[in-house]
Amino acid sequence: MKKIRLSVLDQSPVRAGFTAKEALAETVELAKLTDRLGYHRYWVAEHHNSTGLTGSAPEILIAHLAAQTKRMRIGSGGVMLSHYSPYKIAEIFNILESLHPGRIDLGIGRAPGSDQITAHALSYGNQPRGPREYPTQVHDLMAFLQDSVDKEHPLQAVHATPIPAAPPELWMLGSSDQSAQLAAHFGTPFSFAHFITDENGPEIMSLYRRQFSPSALYSEADANIGIFVICADTEEEAIKLASSRDLWRTRLDTGSIGPVPTVEEALSYQYSEAEETRRRYHARRHIVGTPEQVKERLSSLLATYQVNEAVIVTITHDVKARRRSYELLADAFKLSSSN
Repeated sequence: MKKIRLSVLDQSPVRAGFTAKEALAETVELAKLTDRLGYHRYWVAEHHNSTGLTGSAPEILIAHLAAQTKRMRIGSGGVMLSHYSPYKIAEIFNILESLHPGRIDLGIGRAPGSDQITAHALSYGNQPRGPREYPTQVHDLMAFLQDSVDKEHPLQAVHATPIPAAPPELWMLGSSDQSAQLAAHFGTPFSFAHFITDENGPEIMSLYRRQFSPSALYSEADANIGIFVICADTEEEAIKLASSRDLWRTRLDTGSIGPVPTVEEALSYQYSEAEETRRRYHARRHIVGTPEQVKERLSSLLATYQVNEAVIVTITHDVKARRRSYELLADAFKLSSSN
């Protein structure tokens, strides 16, 4: 198996008692840190109408982060394509790729990243696009990125300028067999969101590989998995830190995407029976522990999925503990750091 790569997915979480402005500043500092530590790529997420997650415009964050870092790939994890014109997304990411050649990833997803009312606001004046339109959007996006729109297409005279020397790296994100099949059909790399669900994950990844059809952009299947991880000096500390995320994730199931609670609030919270069932369901796929424990479990999970890249999601209320987790992980996997 190839050498393991570690990457970052940052949802730019707001911590209870802090502001969205501070959350964005923490994203910038974490990107600079993980760039020095030797992480391979840094993806920022897209969420709307949320007081708990601040990444509503990943393309703006990408531009800023790429200018603040030196060697990591920077990208979206991901752009919720159903809200937007494929042509406009191609223009945006062609500019980013032109500014930072060879460093830009365009991860796209089908999820709305919002509720239905917010989806209507995003499609202002039009009906929100549904899953039936998504494959056509992907097809058109790829055509614009390659500057190869079919001659029969009504937009064949339109070019997504500027046209970089090579297009940004395109990834399909998802947590279902439909997403895997779409990635395979269009011949794009695929990122499976294990942190969202692990239901049939390895089977879905296998399906992607079996059905992969080479495209003009990618001759071979390529994949990674997104995983929630907390690494600390002791197992007890890691479990304690994870309690904040456990409560935050449980509340998310009720539609509450508020700030990440403190450890004190999380430890004193009285879960109902139904909430505790949900908490355990989500927590079972998290990797939480010491560097040695995390390395062993993470390596085993990557082997199960037969991939060599983990995109790490780490959310804690203590920002220093969050940074420390990425530092411990980099050290455990002996990433190549720079000063």
